[in-house]
Amino acid sequence: MRTLPVLGSMVMLRILSGLLEIVTAVIILRSGSVQTALRLNAFLGLVGPIVFLAVSALGIISIAVKLPLPKVLLICTGLLLVLWGTSK
Repeated sequence: MRTLPVLGSMVMLRILSGLLEIVTAVIILRSGSVQTALRLNAFLGLVGPIVFLAVSALGIISIAVKLPLPKVLLICTGLLLVLWGTSK
């Protein structure tokens, strides 16, 4: 796997995620409703971890071919610990 296409994909996912956050903030501001704000915030709460996992997966797959298996497993363990730590 070449580095530039993977890095570009990671960057684009993060840019799209950021744009989604900004657009949602504008929609919340214009709605003026706490109920709408909570619904949209819940939606963003679902999208955030999905983007995190997608970007992490792209990065791990990209470097997995260059690193020995124990280091890849260590990185995956760290990723799982982040997910576990933020879920409680």
